[in-house]
Amino acid sequence: MRCPRDETELIEERVHGIEVDHCPTCNGRWLDHHELDELESTRAEEAHRSGMIQYAQRDSELKCPVCEKQMVAFNYRAYNLELDTCEDEHGFWLDAGEEVGVRDIIDERVKGLGRAVRAEAAWDDFLDGVGGGMWDTVRGFFSGKRRR
Repeated sequence: MRCPRDETELIEERVHGIEVDHCPTCNGRWLDHHELDELESTRAEEAHRSGMIQYAQRDSELKCPVCEKQMVAFNYRAYNLELDTCEDEHGFWLDAGEEVGVRDIIDERVKGLGRAVRAEAAWDDFLDGVGGGMWDTVRGFFSGKRRR
């Protein structure tokens, strides 16, 4: 298989326990379709990785090293990290250093979800302390238990 950036022959290597194809010239990496999920799993459990990963899709300048079709570029998880993928789900191209960006984004998502859980618990504690009347109505509204 050849690098979609510079046509150099890709060599197999292990990155974070995942076997990927690496370009020794540009330092990019080809991850088979399931290997991006495996890379994410080195940082977070499945519950923290759920959700859409492809935002703002556009034509890529690269061709898939497996099928030679034009790939699609996208913003990974709506962050300012552009990855390329084969629409036939052969895999993802990560330029040099982008695997670190993927891991950093997953770390940030885990932290953000942790903050959200703590904020929700603090809000519930506050409402429990106030109790009664209007606050029960507010609590019911935000917990999805609206009165009719």
